[in-house]
Amino acid sequence: MAEVNVPQHVGIIMDGNGRWAKKRGLPRSFGHKQGAAVFKKTINWARELGIKCVTFYAFSTENWKRSPQEVRFLMGFSREIIHRRVAQMDDWGVRVRWSGRRPKLWKSVIDELEVAMERTKHNKVIDVVFCINYGGRAEIADACAEIAREVAAGRIKGDRVTEKMIADHLYNPDIPDCDLVIRTSGEQRTSNFLPWEAAYAELDFVPELFPDCGRDVLWRSIDHYIHRDRRFGGVKK
Repeated sequence: MAEVNVPQHVGIIMDGNGRWAKKRGLPRSFGHKQGAAVFKKTINWARELGIKCVTFYAFSTENWKRSPQEVRFLMGFSREIIHRRVAQMDDWGVRVRWSGRRPKLWKSVIDELEVAMERTKHNKVIDVVFCINYGGRAEIADACAEIAREVAAGRIKGDRVTEKMIADHLYNPDIPDCDLVIRTSGEQRTSNFLPWEAAYAELDFVPELFPDCGRDVLWRSIDHYIHRDRRFGGVKK
């Protein structure tokens, strides 16, 4: 499979951790812990398939609306996951990346991300992008703001702004566009996830809650992708 049409960049919206816990009468934190175990396995499965980049939607700019208790847990948990998994990811040849805004995000989380990115920056097997304090509209707005600053400084002309220029000012401009977005839990929306990068991505909404997702769920989505006719607005002869 990895030698044919495997997507090079897969985005995963890890949804359903809280519902998984609620169904079992457990605190939401238990669902996030179970999801963390699936997260680690998913990186390894993607690596085995030959996928070159996986972007995980971990904490959105809208998630600050959750209860203070859950936000504190998610911040601390994100920090610990990065800290505990970086050695394993480094052994697997993972290059850790981050997409998101610095304001509001805990400094301790940023510190762990920066340590992980520095440690793994020369790895080439697979990129793993953590979307933490990320919003797709915010990313595009930040790119436009940076372009506006360059226009004001006279480095570029305002009437020369192109799609490529905007793409070059995104958080990780060297990462290719997303080929496939997988959302777990049965919800059928992308929730402000990679609106620019996934403009032509195939979408696969799977019914399983993220903590219930095994290798078979990922491979099923990859199989769906392989059998889709991707024309990018054109017509195949």
